[in-house]
Amino acid sequence: MRIATSQFQSTLSQSLQLNQERISHLTKQMALNQRILSPSDDPVDSVRLARLTREEAAVQQYRDNIGSLKLRLNKAEGYMSNMVDEMIAGRDLLVWASDGGNVPDDLKSMIAPLTSLRDSLFFGANTKDEEGRSLFSGTLTNTPAITYNAAAPLGARYTYTGNTNAQSVVVGNGITQASNQNLSGLEQLLNRMDETISVMSAPGASPNDPAVRAILTANLNGFDSAMNLVSSKVANLGGVQNVIATLDANHANISLSNKMAYTDIGQLDVGVAATELAGYSTALQATYKAYGRIGELSLFDALR
Repeated sequence: MRIATSQFQSTLSQSLQLNQERISHLTKQMALNQRILSPSDDPVDSVRLARLTREEAAVQQYRDNIGSLKLRLNKAEGYMSNMVDEMIAGRDLLVWASDGGNVPDDLKSMIAPLTSLRDSLFFGANTKDEEGRSLFSGTLTNTPAITYNAAAPLGARYTYTGNTNAQSVVVGNGITQASNQNLSGLEQLLNRMDETISVMSAPGASPNDPAVRAILTANLNGFDSAMNLVSSKVANLGGVQNVIATLDANHANISLSNKMAYTDIGQLDVGVAATELAGYSTALQATYKAYGRIGELSLFDALR
């Protein structure tokens, strides 16, 4: 059977090209330690890897959200815990002020610490984060939580100007958690403290005066209400942080499982790849040698 020169060259060229492509493909697989470089390498496992990649991206986003949420909740918890400590000191001061044995000068000596405490609670309620957003005004983060109007009547100068809406953050599949807080109700304590400071500043003020005692008693009750309000929020924040910490640990386990599955499916068997590479390299060398030897043959050699 005769083989045309063009057919012979075409066959060898295809063989050379095939071997070179396989060698190049195997070399790239070994360099990246990946079995699947394109969907055509394994369509079924390619779909599995794509699903794992999407799930891992979602899990990482959940974990990033949880990380940011932890910082915000921890910061809010710290500020509100300090407020509770200040309220405890303020309540003790009001208990002392209500002692019937106090004289007007005793009440006047309490004005400065009570004023300092009122201002501290006011500024604490209007705390902002590093981005300049209010921590305790609900979703109105560009609005101060509590505002002060000196022109308003005594007992109504402090007003809560935020809202009580929740800003939800996605921390899991179908799971959200509020990232913001509000201090609605704290303004009532500030207004009562304002009234107390005013009445204690009056000449001859005495805790035995029924009008003075009524204001002191109302302020004392206001401290109890405010402490319960803020303390419950602190306790809730602690519980939320425990929950999202557990959720984050679950996400970490899922992420680890995804990575292990991705490795099992997509990792290259180096031993098998090396064997195949050696075989294709040998075949390529043999093709080159055969091409060279056959290329030297001539029909005239058969006539000699």
